[in-house]
Amino acid sequence: MKKNRQAIIAKAIEENKISTQEELLDILLRQGVNVTQATVSRDIKEMHIVKRTDASGAYQYCLPSSAREQSSSKYMSILLGSVVYTDIAMNTVVLKCHIGTAQAACAAVDSIGLQDVAGTLAGDDTIFILCYSVEAARAIKEKLDRLFGF
Repeated sequence: MKKNRQAIIAKAIEENKISTQEELLDILLRQGVNVTQATVSRDIKEMHIVKRTDASGAYQYCLPSSAREQSSSKYMSILLGSVVYTDIAMNTVVLKCHIGTAQAACAAVDSIGLQDVAGTLAGDDTIFILCYSVEAARAIKEKLDRLFGF
């Protein structure tokens, strides 16, 4: 059952632009797979499915095709599980994290290759993303807010 469900998930992601777990859940339910959102979430993690931006900047789920993508998937999982909220201070994006997770989450931020970033700095529960301009910081905050669902 699990293998069948995951095969349906993989096919759905390959054939559709899916950006939320709810969209994926809806596809599974329409195909007669009785599943919960929590199960879909576990499948996404187990299958190393990642969210990427398309040409328009919208996020969509993608299947990993290499070891590098699987590593990126792990970083993304850390990032999504760590950040509590985002803020902005001039040309710096501030990510507030659960205590003790900022360093790992910062490595994840570095791995996603954000444009117009001079560098990042992490403490115990806070990450600073130093951008080259106020406009770049605003754009990155908006992008991250979409990713985190804020």
